[in-house]
Amino acid sequence: MAKTKKAPRPKAETPKGFRDYFGVEVTERAEMLRKIAGVYHRYGFDALETSAVETVEALGKFLPDVDRPNEGVFAWQEFDEDDKGDWMALRYDLTAPLARVYAQYRNDLPTPYRRYAMGPVWRNEKPGPGRYRQFYQCDADTVGTASMAADAEICAMLADTLEEVGIPRGDYLIRVNNRKVLNGVLEVMGLDEGDQRDAVLRTIDKFDKVGEEGVRALLTEGRLDASGAYIDGVGLTHAQAKPVLAFLTSKSDDAAETLANLRDAVGESAMGADGVQELEAIADLLAAQGYGPDRIVIDPSVVRGLGYYTGPVYEAELTFEIFDDKGRKRQFGSVAGGGRYDDLVKRFTGQAVPATGVSIGVDRLLAALREKGRIGGSVEGPVVVTVMDRDRMAEYQAMVAELRSAGIRAEVYLGNPKNFGNQMKYADRRGSPVAVIAGSDEFDAGKVQIKDLVLGAQIAENATLEEWKERPSQFEVPRDQLVAKVREILDGQDG
Repeated sequence: MAKTKKAPRPKAETPKGFRDYFGVEVTERAEMLRKIAGVYHRYGFDALETSAVETVEALGKFLPDVDRPNEGVFAWQEFDEDDKGDWMALRYDLTAPLARVYAQYRNDLPTPYRRYAMGPVWRNEKPGPGRYRQFYQCDADTVGTASMAADAEICAMLADTLEEVGIPRGDYLIRVNNRKVLNGVLEVMGLDEGDQRDAVLRTIDKFDKVGEEGVRALLTEGRLDASGAYIDGVGLTHAQAKPVLAFLTSKSDDAAETLANLRDAVGESAMGADGVQELEAIADLLAAQGYGPDRIVIDPSVVRGLGYYTGPVYEAELTFEIFDDKGRKRQFGSVAGGGRYDDLVKRFTGQAVPATGVSIGVDRLLAALREKGRIGGSVEGPVVVTVMDRDRMAEYQAMVAELRSAGIRAEVYLGNPKNFGNQMKYADRRGSPVAVIAGSDEFDAGKVQIKDLVLGAQIAENATLEEWKERPSQFEVPRDQLVAKVREILDGQDG
């Protein structure tokens, strides 16, 4: 009889494009999200948690830069008796679920509806360095009002959020643009809906990469890229391209002058004039609240997302310099973006519902905080109560219960207690600040040994024998002073 082949063992590896997060990373993210939620709550926004799965029909057209249905998402089909079940997909952002929620519960929700949401999203895209298929987003949106006060509020809240988590004033800038202004420019150029207009929009989106001259070349006859390959241009004349370049380069140090330049760029376009007026309203509202151009500025060079949004667009950029992989200085760049999207809910209701919101890239913002040294230290481990006599486990558990009741993170060593050295190695690996030691002699005397592991490590590394004798790192105290002595040591380490 032939032997049955054993099934091969599964590989213990993370799926491509995904990653695992451990201790300090999870703790840092949770603390940052707690601070962000505090700001959002202070602004009157309510928390919302939606399902990770939506129907494909509810998600609609996926990512703004993707044209084909189902592209860019993780989707599957539910099967029923007729094999015609619904297509389901993991959410690719937190905005599409909001549109569905508002349409579904609009009769029960206040209008405007102000909500914030935090959680993972999934995109079935090619992974790369720092680019994962699952990542965290943190959104805040106002649905149901066309007032520019809602957009101004989002910008102000974003500024407050960055400062709350540890990005100081002067290290960030929130830049605001408006899709209607661009539409006005295209109208002046005589470009209606069509392939050429779409090509112009795609070219404008490259402004931050290729600059003014690069955009000019791409709008007209074309250009050589960095690899030496020739990229065909849109085919506009230089005269036709002029309004676009005027729009992109209209920023001045003075907001009033920027707005005047934009009025010139949109010419007689009513839609363009409406967009400029909206930008002026946002600037006035922010100035009235004390948010000056050192924090929030009108900047027509913000072009990412203009194909998706219907009105104001904003982007939070961190302005401090970092070094890239090749040792070159560069600005950190964008950590958040958003804008007005008045057509999203309409898919469900058939009626236009104004909405505006912002999304923070959680991993990007965490990376920025690490660059600034605001986070990135090791997380303090628990106090470890070692086990010298396994028959007294109940007494060790009583010790740890007292520490926990006092708000001190603590645990009993649950491995094999035979080798005390292994217990101390375990405490070191856990990053423990203190070890509690008690054997039969200590229990009989009603005492306990408490070892300051942080001080002990410092002494072992730097101190002479005389200094070691003068600065003991292990203390014997009465059993009823356990919590007080541990607290004293921890407070001294924090100081």
